[in-house]
Amino acid sequence: MVTLLITSFLLLAGITYALYLWQRPSSKTDAGFSLPPPPTVGLFDDDGLNEARQRELPSGETVASEQRRALLARASAGDKEALRDANATGDAALYDEVLNVLVERVDSEKSLLALVSYIARSDEHLRVNSLLAEKFIESWKASPDRNSTAAMLHIAALANNANVYQAAIETAYQFWRDRRLQQISAIELRQLIESEFWILAPAERNSGAGFVLKRKLAQLRRKLAAGKTVTSDE
Repeated sequence: MVTLLITSFLLLAGITYALYLWQRPSSKTDAGFSLPPPPTVGLFDDDGLNEARQRELPSGETVASEQRRALLARASAGDKEALRDANATGDAALYDEVLNVLVERVDSEKSLLALVSYIARSDEHLRVNSLLAEKFIESWKASPDRNSTAAMLHIAALANNANVYQAAIETAYQFWRDRRLQQISAIELRQLIESEFWILAPAERNSGAGFVLKRKLAQLRRKLAAGKTVTSDE
């Protein structure tokens, strides 16, 4: 009887001690059983910031898609300030989308000039894109003169697209050749097309399209140096 009591007491003590050891926080890390500490996310951690930007809204949209939708809606309403906000995101594709919407709603020469002027006078270095440059070239054709020709070539160069700039200089030469640019001499036009060419970024000038553009510039330079105004292509 005494032996049974002693055995029961020792068993109870062992169980109690085992529970104590199991519940007590360990001061040392047992190899193979430790869990790594949870990752910390700082206030300006890139992954945390990207996750916050892409988090889903109740509607299922992400913050980025909601921002895009809002900027495009503002552009559709004619809010040119949407360009500044799109530029501030650093997303070139989004900027072009917003600018394209603004260009597509242009319905007069006055509104086109207002958009171009807004971009040119901006302190945020807003960009001209190909669609705006092409729209400006088409508008220029209605009333070409010395000042508008200089502006047209400048806007075309700012688009930083060799194909667009080539179209601009070919059109300007064609108008001059057909005597529709009486106010501009051959020397003036040559100087204009050559000087504006250097606005294009080096990478664009040295691209495949840039190589073709350089060949066209060389051809026009020779023709303008000779003062040719013939109406047939050579």
